[in-house]
Amino acid sequence: MSEIKKVVLAYSGGLDTSIILKWLQEEYGCEVVTFTADIGQGEEVEPARAKAEAMGVKSIYIDDLREEFARDYVYPMMRANAIYEGEYRLGTSIARPLIAKRLIEIANETGADAISHGATGKGNDQVRFELGAYALRPDIKIIAPWREWDLNSREKLMAYAAEHSISVEKKADGKSQYSMDANLLHISYEGGILEDPWAEAEDDMWRWSVAPEAAPDQAQYVELGFEQGDIVSIDGQAMSPASVMAWLNKIGGEHGIGRDDIVENRYVGMKSRGCYETPAGTIMLRAHRAMESLTLDREVAHLKDELMPKYAELIYNGYWWSPEREMLQTMIDESQKHVNGTVRVKLYKGNVSIAGRKSEKDSLFDERIATFEDDEGAYNQADAEGFIKLNALRLRIGAKR
Repeated sequence: MSEIKKVVLAYSGGLDTSIILKWLQEEYGCEVVTFTADIGQGEEVEPARAKAEAMGVKSIYIDDLREEFARDYVYPMMRANAIYEGEYRLGTSIARPLIAKRLIEIANETGADAISHGATGKGNDQVRFELGAYALRPDIKIIAPWREWDLNSREKLMAYAAEHSISVEKKADGKSQYSMDANLLHISYEGGILEDPWAEAEDDMWRWSVAPEAAPDQAQYVELGFEQGDIVSIDGQAMSPASVMAWLNKIGGEHGIGRDDIVENRYVGMKSRGCYETPAGTIMLRAHRAMESLTLDREVAHLKDELMPKYAELIYNGYWWSPEREMLQTMIDESQKHVNGTVRVKLYKGNVSIAGRKSEKDSLFDERIATFEDDEGAYNQADAEGFIKLNALRLRIGAKR
């Protein structure tokens, strides 16, 4: 502990990280630098400054990272159509490499010996933060209080908070809140009754979306413009990546889009149940696939689909900064050169339907060939006989055995 003179703490201003801040000061006797990131969680981050100042912190970083998060992390992931285990849209996972990167940058700027985070010893986030940190600065020291202290219950945390006059936020009925994580891509809920996978989530838990049955009875159509696999406009209006996501979260939430209730396999070995709201991500993935269906070569599209589970797993497990993820990203980005055009989506009571797609220059859809009407010689149907017989050759030989 005596080796640690200064530590950079990923600080939200909430109960857990406020306790960690005081604990670092008490147990390590070191200077604590706080870092609070605005990645679109929808809550004010400035109050964290006042809380940190009240606890004697001199060096406070509060950064607006919304555009960087959307542009450099979410958008590249969307180009891959990444979904973990067929359901999870990686909302928490994709935010961790950016936070790890900024922690290391601040540690370098301030001459800190270590970084610290509030991830528990049971979760994935400890792995994501630390793999990212080590990849960017191999000699960094990392303090993970949940793996060191004996404050291993909510009661002990509350007692520590009361002893050190740390404010505790509760629901109006006095119950502790769900464990939540939010950013531009999603908001997640864990704990409470969700620890029983048979229990249905409470209606008042959801923050961003209405229930599908309570959504408007009138469908809404939205046109999304793509350039090289990225959404760059909505209904013809150019928008930045963060603005696209904020707008789609709002409109998607109004139509009850993006709710998921999942039991997933954590990297550390256990199964975990969580609920997620991902309105923008749900719309973006659906639209991106529609754009690719028109503009990607068949074998390129199929190869991407084969590699996607591995790519998603790398993000989920914390390997964003690994050479294999970067290699896959180069391939994925190369595939997106011709993913240009417009997709029209229909939003209605929790569903995202594709109502149209077009690409002036990059469409591979040939109406003359695809038509059921007279194609005027564009496709010779007689050619199919030889194609079928050649592909059936091994099957016919095998059937004769």
